[in-house]
Amino acid sequence: MSDDKISMNHGAGGEVMANLIASTVLDNITKKSVNGGISLDALDDGASIPLGDWEIVVTTDGHTIDPLFFPGGDIGRISAAGTINDVSVMGARPLAISNAIIMQEGFPIDDLDKIMKSLNATCEEVDVAVVTGDTKVMPQDKLDGIVMVTTGIGIAKKGEVIRDSTLQVGDKIIVTGSLGDHGMSLMSFREGFGFETDLKSDVAPMWNIIEKALDVGGVTAMKDPTRGGFANAINEMASKAGVGVVLEQEAIPIREEVHAVSEMLGIDPFEVANEGKVVMGVKADKAEEVLEAIRSEKYGENAAIIGEVVEGDYVVINTPIGGERILEAPIADPVPRVC
Repeated sequence: MSDDKISMNHGAGGEVMANLIASTVLDNITKKSVNGGISLDALDDGASIPLGDWEIVVTTDGHTIDPLFFPGGDIGRISAAGTINDVSVMGARPLAISNAIIMQEGFPIDDLDKIMKSLNATCEEVDVAVVTGDTKVMPQDKLDGIVMVTTGIGIAKKGEVIRDSTLQVGDKIIVTGSLGDHGMSLMSFREGFGFETDLKSDVAPMWNIIEKALDVGGVTAMKDPTRGGFANAINEMASKAGVGVVLEQEAIPIREEVHAVSEMLGIDPFEVANEGKVVMGVKADKAEEVLEAIRSEKYGENAAIIGEVVEGDYVVINTPIGGERILEAPIADPVPRVC
């Protein structure tokens, strides 16, 4: 693929995509914020629009996952959860989503019915409404199955929106559960390697967990580690805040099945997408209380404190044998079309 053509890596959430957005997308947009809210330039999980005593948080996601149905979910569930989570990690209560559907001619109506039921059930978990949308059909040879685009709207008190760029030295890093589940389960299922495992996607809406953490207080920054995985998320958070992060490898929750699949495929579980996890920076004196609150919620039982924020400009992992390694942001997600 030549340098002047789009490749799969340009949509994979790593360094290649970031460079494309910075050099091509942002440079061609002139007005990027409203009322002094969080702008497109911030490249956060969403943007905000201040209105009186409140801030409206808005985000948009396109979904091209392959296959459409996978262990633990389908394109409907991931379309709802992904957008709900992008709103939620900004500290905003998700209120509603819109849903645009672009389908291939000949797409089975029964499959569309299953997908919409799944999207609705996911929204119901966190009391989110589906308020508007659009439907288009394209010729069979112009589209692969179905693409869904969802926009989420949430609300937070003015000044209480949480950024992914505001880690502070001394903060503890919390992950709300095991890493790598979505990407590894999708890869093993999609490629038909026949792994004898119960591994399935973690795709889920995170608002109930986040609300519990916010009620405790002390949350300084949040991000959901989707494309590019945990490695991309924690590096982006650290880089934006101008800090370093030291992680303890033994504290990071990763399922044995994920370890097994990652070793067989040669893929780092830190670099693959998660669709039902949150990475949080939390003030040290609140970290244990926040952790306890998260563990009391569905989807949060395996949450853990995995490290802390330090002065510096890199993310490092302390290994069980007393060594350390630098955790870099990936060039791209090694598992394409994961969301």
